[in-house]
Amino acid sequence: MTALREAVVIPLLFLTSILIAATDVGPRVTVAPPSLFSLVLATLLVGTLVRCGAVAPARLLHGDRAMLANANGFVVVATLFASAAQVMSMLTPQTGLPMLFVSVFLFVLLLNTWVAMPDAVRLLRSLAVTLGSALVFKFVILDGLAAPATSRTARVLAALFDVATLGTVSQPPRSAVTGYMAFLAVLLFLAGVSLLPRPRSAGTALIPR
Repeated sequence: MTALREAVVIPLLFLTSILIAATDVGPRVTVAPPSLFSLVLATLLVGTLVRCGAVAPARLLHGDRAMLANANGFVVVATLFASAAQVMSMLTPQTGLPMLFVSVFLFVLLLNTWVAMPDAVRLLRSLAVTLGSALVFKFVILDGLAAPATSRTARVLAALFDVATLGTVSQPPRSAVTGYMAFLAVLLFLAGVSLLPRPRSAGTALIPR
């Protein structure tokens, strides 16, 4: 991995993903910190990346590396964790059954991936499918249900659906641009993960000097 990629490209991808995922566009633009459970999911995700060989911590932080190189490596690890937490928090609905469903969905899939221990390529494909599914559920399906009804019949059906589910499915309406921002945040996060240094094959030096 080149010094430019480690010091600039990867941290910039993760930091941009954090900023976009944390920004909530509405009548007022707000910045939301990650939830406590998203920190748990981020810990599990980063551990899975290490376990499956998608990232080699020894190529980022090691006693044989120079102090500046280790500082760059620490920034990469810190921004990876922060970006993972913010993206997980962004993809989790705010209230009701959808929040519970997505939280359990992400936790079980990440835990299953940890146990299955696929190779790095399969892990990245699985991660893309998982994050993409959560994005579609929140920003397409739930936002479609929360959209204002355009006819009397649609309003009646929406009211009946809300009563039938005891109001546990409907979510607060969001700006249309939020879904596009979430899509970009997920893409940037996946791009950063795909560029992380992986373990070197046996017989080659583990730590570039």
